[in-house]
Amino acid sequence: MIKFTNEELKIVKKLEILKNEAGSHSPSVITFKQKLPEVSIRVDACFLSNPYATELFIEYFNKEILSSGKIRDLLESYPSQNGVIAEILAAFMNINPKNIFIGNGAIEIIQAVIHNFTEKKIIINIPTFSSYYEYVKDGVEVIFNELSKEDHYTLDISGYISLVKKHQPDTIVLINPNNPNGGYTKIADVQRMLDELSFVKNILIDESFIHFAYESETYKLVSLAHLVERYPNLIVLKSMSKDFGVAGIRAGYGIMRAEYVAALLNNGYLWNSNGLAEYFFRLYTRRDFALKYEQVRVKYIMETLDFIRELQQLPWINVYPSMANFVLIELEEGIRSTEFVAKLLISYGIYVRTCDDKIGLKGQFIRLASRSRQENEYIISSMKACLAMNRMPDLIHESVN
Repeated sequence: MIKFTNEELKIVKKLEILKNEAGSHSPSVITFKQKLPEVSIRVDACFLSNPYATELFIEYFNKEILSSGKIRDLLESYPSQNGVIAEILAAFMNINPKNIFIGNGAIEIIQAVIHNFTEKKIIINIPTFSSYYEYVKDGVEVIFNELSKEDHYTLDISGYISLVKKHQPDTIVLINPNNPNGGYTKIADVQRMLDELSFVKNILIDESFIHFAYESETYKLVSLAHLVERYPNLIVLKSMSKDFGVAGIRAGYGIMRAEYVAALLNNGYLWNSNGLAEYFFRLYTRRDFALKYEQVRVKYIMETLDFIRELQQLPWINVYPSMANFVLIELEEGIRSTEFVAKLLISYGIYVRTCDDKIGLKGQFIRLASRSRQENEYIISSMKACLAMNRMPDLIHESVN
């Protein structure tokens, strides 16, 4: 059991209150600064993003918007409508603009798709991102496909296809790589699923973490976005905050059949982006930025692989395989996730997500994000100290015996 001083216990209680107020999501760093100023966050290992890509975006933003004085134009001008921004992205991705819907963050697209196009039954793998089942409308049946702990919470594609054929849902959801464990389903297996499940009205593939996955030694980017015209029931969703650390500007997109895009645009989503998000999308599609981004994407993947290997060497924890920029960690029996997360935050300033609220996880789990190399080194050393501190009474007892 992790020991806390009386003053630390007061903070632990406040942490519990903040988490309860946030529901199935984590309080933001800004919320912590407002409601828990006595805690100083040194490393945000709850936020899932590539810090090098964030730095790259800031470099361009400083040069092209702030230093140039164009910030006033960006603030005073209305952003373009959804379809105009879609045209910019479509040319870059070589996809018909009528198939692209721009979202005020991926969360808006999740809600829009499930609210508007899921009618009777949905199958959702668990553990997963909670919004997929929280946004289901009353009257829609939810079937959970519980991923196996013994198989590291990876998807058994054959078993999954059989399950879908049995229940005949109108919507299925696959996050690839999955959140919170980083489990990855290969493109060939996903395409097999698309071929065999053509009767499903909506096959929603969330590729929010796909920029961290790879199937070749060169870390080449993989995606299903180009298959939407071939599979009209395919919906590919993408959050941009995971790659670029720009959650504050709310940028995401969905690729789906043209009838769905038109239906959403005609029902309140015509003008849903802000000027900063539009600037980001225009920058994202530029060749000069794309080339530099690819360099920092590969650099970050390589450093994340090093980080995961080091975590796997630590005692008293089990690190699950991941093809994302985070890992799911199971704590040894006797270590409570809420206490461990609180100790890391209070003593070391490291903010980590507890997974107690994740349906489908049985045990004491935390989710830990990869950051910069320097931050990762600090995380490793802090984890070692925190784990050793927790085990110290047992080690003393063993040495006496």
